[in-house]
Amino acid sequence: MRNLFFFSCLILFLGCNLNVPKKEISSDIEFMFKKNSLLDLNNKKIDLISLKGKKVVINYWATWCRPCIVEMPGLERAQFFLNDYNYTFLLVSDENIEKISKFKLDNKYNFNFIKSVGSNDINGIYSLPTTFVFDENGKKVETIVGTIDWDSEEIINKLKTL
Repeated sequence: MRNLFFFSCLILFLGCNLNVPKKEISSDIEFMFKKNSLLDLNNKKIDLISLKGKKVVINYWATWCRPCIVEMPGLERAQFFLNDYNYTFLLVSDENIEKISKFKLDNKYNFNFIKSVGSNDINGIYSLPTTFVFDENGKKVETIVGTIDWDSEEIINKLKTL
């Protein structure tokens, strides 16, 4: 009886492990892109390959979000200060492309404004602004909820060392 129990457990164990595909380990940024497509302001899908090997700052914002707009000048200066540190800044909104484009035109910021196809909550964004920082391997290294002084010496130095 003990042999029959052992043999049954062995078959059950092996049977559960057969035909189970090995999950490819993807980066955090790849996982984020799989959950929700991102479009540029020409309605073209953002190619993840264009971000490969770069440090990426993804800032979720909205045209109606006053704190988001207040932090934009500092965010733009940070983008300038980090230009030689392999950073790409993407400002993502789930609003329509026309509204985002009008905001860009009216405010003349030098950002890569992006349209999120789905709502922000798909990526766990429940407060604006929310920012994710990814290293050059696509690993999320920082999550920032709320506004910060992007161009402060402390933040710039921290981002330089990530």
